[in-house]
Amino acid sequence: MVMMLFVYGNASAAVQTKISNYRVWFGTGDYLQKLVLIIRRYDESGELFYIGVDPNSLQTMIIPARHIVARPLTWPQIRADYKNTPYIRAIQTAEKRSFALQDAGIVHGFPKEKGITLTVDLCPSHRPLDRGIFTSLISEFAKTEKPVPVALSVTGRFMLTHPADIAWLKEMNTEGKIAVTWVNHTYNHHYNPHAPLNRNFLLEPNTNLNFEVLQTEIAMLQKGLLFSVFFRFPGLVSEHRLVDNVLGYGLIPIGSDAWLAKGQPATAGSIVLIHGNGNEPVGVKDFLKLLQADRTAVMKKQWLLYDLRETVKDEFHE
Repeated sequence: MVMMLFVYGNASAAVQTKISNYRVWFGTGDYLQKLVLIIRRYDESGELFYIGVDPNSLQTMIIPARHIVARPLTWPQIRADYKNTPYIRAIQTAEKRSFALQDAGIVHGFPKEKGITLTVDLCPSHRPLDRGIFTSLISEFAKTEKPVPVALSVTGRFMLTHPADIAWLKEMNTEGKIAVTWVNHTYNHHYNPHAPLNRNFLLEPNTNLNFEVLQTEIAMLQKGLLFSVFFRFPGLVSEHRLVDNVLGYGLIPIGSDAWLAKGQPATAGSIVLIHGNGNEPVGVKDFLKLLQADRTAVMKKQWLLYDLRETVKDEFHE
């Protein structure tokens, strides 16, 4: 698979970043005394970089080409050679759940204790980030979990129009108050309220999936955000061919079995979905109520939040 975008941009007013020749590129190599699978390559300010994935921990990393000997492999070869790793096992499971119109991919984890994996979607919005979600999380879990793990599904357009909110989230992450897993939620997140689901979101005719996926990754890198191997479909809407295409980028689709604003209750192991872009106050209110109701359990560490990478890794570890 050869997919390329030529993009130039600024990371911030203080740091000038120039990314070009960004493409899907698969291979393997040894980095920091560990095997890594490579899923991207690009040039930045004249230097070659790779994006690598630890197939056991699902951690991603930016690797300067001078620090690794990269051996090219096809995506089918990687899937065959590393089929017993948590990363490829998760890919295989997501593939099996690719036929539903909604909620394809991984929708539930298997934590050892009572708890959930919280995912917060940042879709395009004219409203500011609902910072109360994060301050409440930090306050409630300060004595039991620090930093507080949360997966943020972010769109390119949200990053473009909410630079102060992204900077604030980065600061919370840097200060160790939250531990963010950055999830690709596409660049534009197209939505037509008058179109049926099978012709909406990424299923809208003439959608450029390559742009929606890769441009979001580039935007994250330009903001100083290291994206994960996870992907969330806008509206949780997809179909089999689209899921296969997303898997072909080396990404793992993440759904949800507890979209709170739709009345889906959270149970042990749930991947919970709320929106933090100011557009879904009901879901946010329900989540904050959930925190308050289980405050005693939170304080006794009987109710925990789980890192999305840990949830998936543990689920698919042999």
